[in-house]
Amino acid sequence: MTTPAIGVLALQGDVREHLAALEATGAEARTVRRPEELAGVDGLVIPGGESTTISKLATAFGLMEPLRERVRSGMPAYGSCAGMIMLADKILDPRSGQETVGGIDMIVRRNAFGRQNESFEASVDVAGVEGGPVEGVFIRAPWVESTGADVEVLAVFDGHPVAVRQGSLLATAFHPELTGDHRVHRLFTGMVRSAAR
Repeated sequence: MTTPAIGVLALQGDVREHLAALEATGAEARTVRRPEELAGVDGLVIPGGESTTISKLATAFGLMEPLRERVRSGMPAYGSCAGMIMLADKILDPRSGQETVGGIDMIVRRNAFGRQNESFEASVDVAGVEGGPVEGVFIRAPWVESTGADVEVLAVFDGHPVAVRQGSLLATAFHPELTGDHRVHRLFTGMVRSAAR
């Protein structure tokens, strides 16, 4: 597979930036809003945004169960910030009615690094990403409180895991799509290609 079709869940959040980053890695990037669009992609990015809103819209659009089914059946998925929360099996402090897709055996804490005005950038060493540290943009970012045995911690910041991988699932607490550095997306596109083989 030379050109994998990778969707970006386009319900809310920084969709355009992920589409551009995926295109830069040689993927065919598509927006996903409906179950039939989800069925047509080889992998999926769940973008940053507001995790409660994304959860409620996914349910309203009839996407939550199809998303869970595709993730369970091995579709590669990458979640940044709110997307990390969506891929967590458990949220420490969920909002009322908030659900997750799940798939990564981890507990996350929402807004762990603080509110919007406490957003920051920091250099983060990410295992599997060559060429030095990644510039991490942390905006109301979560962190990982704990992980199961099958979860590989790829990056730690301030004593907390901020990038993890479990099988074909990848998640970061930060936003690599906002920096113009496409190495994290290249890692994910490679995961999609490998899964297709």
